[in-house]
Amino acid sequence: MTQSITTTHVDEESQETETEIDLCPDCESDTIVQDPDRGERVCQECGLVLSEEPIDYGPEWRAFNSQEHEELSRVGAPLTQSMHDRGLTTTIDWRNRDANGHSMSADKHGQLHRLRVWQERIRTKNAGERNLKYALSEIDRMVSALGVPQPVKETASVIYRQALERDLIRGRSIEGVATSALYTACRREGIPRSLEEVTGVARVDQREIGRTYRYIADELDINLEPTNPRQFVPRFCSELDVSKDVETKAVEIIDETTELGLHSGKSPTGYAAAAIYAAGLLCDETIPQRAVAETAQTTVVTVRNRYREQLDAIDQSPAT
Repeated sequence: MTQSITTTHVDEESQETETEIDLCPDCESDTIVQDPDRGERVCQECGLVLSEEPIDYGPEWRAFNSQEHEELSRVGAPLTQSMHDRGLTTTIDWRNRDANGHSMSADKHGQLHRLRVWQERIRTKNAGERNLKYALSEIDRMVSALGVPQPVKETASVIYRQALERDLIRGRSIEGVATSALYTACRREGIPRSLEEVTGVARVDQREIGRTYRYIADELDINLEPTNPRQFVPRFCSELDVSKDVETKAVEIIDETTELGLHSGKSPTGYAAAAIYAAGLLCDETIPQRAVAETAQTTVVTVRNRYREQLDAIDQSPAT
């Protein structure tokens, strides 16, 4: 009997709360409507917005039959190739706090430390997984240092996994293959990063990266077109803080001279740097050769020789 009375009392309080919510707190009218276009609850009498941007707790995908619902339904974070276990295992947080954010006791600190140690041990079952874990951590470090987007990281991880499955790692360093996979991913995704820039964040020298890159690309049948120098122009111009006219002119110079085949066999970064310097001369904007060379990680001599070749080619071009 007591339980029924309590339940009835709770129901009455809920109804009173709902009634208070459905009343406008400003004019106390009950003409509150839902605006689906704006996602707002508005009072029709005074126009007061009671709530906006409601949280949608439903899935972000749509399913039109039971089969699609089963295929799309999922829980947890999405799988990723950039982790050796594809993100399926759990991770014990380093902060010694409970779910409410409260600090734990000293005994619990020691227990959590032991759990973290065992968690790291059981995440890698054999030497192959330890190899993959270290390589993917190297790729993650270099991606962060280069500032390239997440798709490049995923592509580099897939390339390294393919090289590991084909036993291409044997006789080569893990760092060299990982760096070569990242350089290949940058070129495949169209992210302008030169070999010199990748070498600057790697733990191996440029010769080993280039040699391993050619070997992996040949064995995995990865056919990549030569890097277009114009891909580097926007980033170099942004770092040099030059005008838009110089950037546009530099792209025009590269397009005209590449049609003549002048860029063949030349470094794309040095070629782009020379085009920016030549564009600065044509647009009456002073850009120091040393600043251009340092931005492109090339030498002043390269910039000087290339820009003269480009200007001579433009003067001799039939379009001029």
